[in-house]
Amino acid sequence: MPEHTFRLNGEQVTVDVADDERLLWVLRDVLGVTGPKYGCGINVCKACTSHLNGRAANPCSIPVRDLAPSDEVTTIEGLAATVGRELHPMQEAWIDLDVAQCGYCQPGQIMAAVALVRRVAEEGRTVTEADLDGIRNICRCGTYPRIREAIRAGAENM
Repeated sequence: MPEHTFRLNGEQVTVDVADDERLLWVLRDVLGVTGPKYGCGINVCKACTSHLNGRAANPCSIPVRDLAPSDEVTTIEGLAATVGRELHPMQEAWIDLDVAQCGYCQPGQIMAAVALVRRVAEEGRTVTEADLDGIRNICRCGTYPRIREAIRAGAENM
């Protein structure tokens, strides 16, 4: 098997897996990182949303061969470290607003929210309803109103 090297939550990792192995399975089955959830495996539900070089990405659709040693993958496990705190402000907003019901999709929801807020801030504007409408992560429990409220609250503290 070929070796693939990339950065995961701030640390360099090397895995010995097939080139076409999806990053989600490398994270979960090889590296033991279980925050990104398996939902559909075809980049639709977005339960696995993580960050690749600071942008929202879905590891279920990324073959590990596409990663370079300098690529930074951040999962929910490494999110708080990106701000040097115990919890990221978006995670705090999720808790404060009691967003989660079953919780399965929440890591992906939070990662998508953080990427959105960062992108909007880079553009020099605030989060709009259209931005929130653009998040396509599926929540089977239907907590969308609380998710939207938490994204707005988390954005204020990021």
